[in-house]
Amino acid sequence: MNKDVKIRVEEILLIGLSRLTFSKELALKIQDLIMAVTDWEYFISLANEHGIAALVFHNLENLGSLPLLPGNCVKSLRNFLMLSISRNAFHKTALEESLGLLNRAGIKVVLLKGFALEMTVYGDAGLRQMTDVDILIDRLDCIKARRILMTGGYDSLPVKSGFHKPIMAWTGKHLPSLLKNGVSVDIHLELFAGKRNDLTKQLYTTSKEIRIDRETAFIPAPQLFFLYLVKHLNHHEIRHESQLRLYVDLVALIEKYKEEIINYDLLSNALKAGMSKILARRLEPLRDLWEIPFPDWVDDFINRWFSPDSINKFVFFLKSPKNNKLDRPGHAYRTTLKEIPCIHRKILFILGDIFPTISFMKERYKCKSRWKALFHYPIRLGKLLYLFKK
Repeated sequence: MNKDVKIRVEEILLIGLSRLTFSKELALKIQDLIMAVTDWEYFISLANEHGIAALVFHNLENLGSLPLLPGNCVKSLRNFLMLSISRNAFHKTALEESLGLLNRAGIKVVLLKGFALEMTVYGDAGLRQMTDVDILIDRLDCIKARRILMTGGYDSLPVKSGFHKPIMAWTGKHLPSLLKNGVSVDIHLELFAGKRNDLTKQLYTTSKEIRIDRETAFIPAPQLFFLYLVKHLNHHEIRHESQLRLYVDLVALIEKYKEEIINYDLLSNALKAGMSKILARRLEPLRDLWEIPFPDWVDDFINRWFSPDSINKFVFFLKSPKNNKLDRPGHAYRTTLKEIPCIHRKILFILGDIFPTISFMKERYKCKSRWKALFHYPIRLGKLLYLFKK
């Protein structure tokens, strides 16, 4: 990982625009940064890569700063916003359809990530760019919900291996994605791994009812939702990718629900989820780069887990949010394995990774014939090294 922490003015401006509210002081600082930008093409490209181009246009327009930008840049950003509004409306129609199918079956649906945020803190204005629909279903209803959606016309991505079928409800973040008309629906089952906490159940049961046009859905209470989004961000960073969009989600939630989120229960719940260090190291950039003021006890908590390399890592992802090569693939693999309960499920997960289906092998290794795919199975034994390799 590149240890160069030098931040370009375009990147500082992007961080400054990665929020929903602005003080007068920050608004003036944004104006000064705009005047100092020399590479608008880089700025637009980076805003798009971080999934916040629509939000950037919205904020620049509200701050009255669009006249300071080159005309072609304003046009590009406006197009990103129009595209986001259109895409979100398309996804919202698909969500309403899937909610109708599940509501009629009496299955409670909790919205996660993009839609939950868009309907609460972003104001349903196309500002939270999203690519799929994420929902949380009670584990007892998840297979039933999957069948209902498939009966309703959704096609499932194939299960990676026959060994994974018996543990489908216990591996990964969600069931195999369900696809229809270009929309992907992911049914999540467990948000906080570990036998010693019931945080997923608590998030599910304490969620609040909302309306999505003609249908009913639920959104998580702010604190557990915040904690889940921190965990989701950490999941991406373990896999060597991170977008400002995921930090804006945290900033936006705190801006609207600070008292409900920042209290002693946050640290207690983080401890239950085994993610105290993860929480502290994601709060650090919110404090130091977004300048969000925290109580002294939160500052003490952040400092207790301080890492001198944490801001370096943030800057690395700021410059290169995606397509980075994993430098610790074993760590990412063991993290996934650790969250699967019971030894027999862990064994089945490993066997499924070593012996995937032929169709998976043909796609993974670009083989046209079944026999050529078979010759690649010995390569899969390398997955066992991930159990021990640092």
